[in-house]
Amino acid sequence: AALATAFSLWAYPHLPAEVATHFDFQGNADGWSSPRVAAAAVPLMILALLGITLVLPKIDPRRANYALFTPSYWAVMNSVMVLLLGIHVVTLGKALGWNINIGRVVPLGVGALLLVMGNLMTRFRPNWFFGIRTPWTLSSDVVWRKTHRFGGAAFMLSGACFVAAAAIDSTKMAYAAFGVTIAAGLGSVLYSYLAWRRAQ
Repeated sequence: AALATAFSLWAYPHLPAEVATHFDFQGNADGWSSPRVAAAAVPLMILALLGITLVLPKIDPRRANYALFTPSYWAVMNSVMVLLLGIHVVTLGKALGWNINIGRVVPLGVGALLLVMGNLMTRFRPNWFFGIRTPWTLSSDVVWRKTHRFGGAAFMLSGACFVAAAAIDSTKMAYAAFGVTIAAGLGSVLYSYLAWRRAQ
């Protein structure tokens, strides 16, 4: 958050009247914001996410379980904040005229986040806010463990697809990676139901 704020303060006087803040899969700008919004949005988002990260374990009915996976919880949430910082730097850097290929950098960051999340997912313990929360995982600790083992592998696969898309600079691969990520999410929900049925 401090780095994002410092970078915003440095970049703000040099930003153009309109800053491209959204890009398609080809890296072409398709959304713009004022310099003030572009400079302030991500630092505020990181601070908000930090607040959420601190509060969730305190209000979760199963708060005791957080002690069992605190390092993994913070590793994932910090990874999200680092990704936001990276996107902030490349977005403002692009507006400042830096030679940045958004179509490669952002998929690489998203892929890295999914790899981290997938790798740590098996360590998550049952709770109401974090992980794959379905009626079936929340009703059975066994189903929770099985679903997160499945989901961890699925999201690591989607992360690897995003990294590959960035490495070969392929728009089609980026779309495919996006599809794999959706399938990983929906597949994890379906798997949790099937695991619950088998447990019954």
